[in-house]
Amino acid sequence: MDWGVLQKILAWCAVINLGILFWWWGFVRLARNWTYRCHSCFLKVTEEQFDAFHYQGLMWFKLLIFFFNIVPYLAMRIVL
Repeated sequence: MDWGVLQKILAWCAVINLGILFWWWGFVRLARNWTYRCHSCFLKVTEEQFDAFHYQGLMWFKLLIFFFNIVPYLAMRIVL
């Protein structure tokens, strides 16, 4: 595998992960009540816990995308 293929893989991973991130954000933001009702069927959580869980989850997912997909992609673009 050469560097160009790895660079394309990182770029597509970033695009797919950002799509998942926006999809998740959309469900929490635009369909919050429905999402809360679905989760409260399985878990005993308050609305505050639900909001905190998703806020932290979105934050961690965004950081992981940034550090494991976007930063290596940009570093490869600079070097190559």
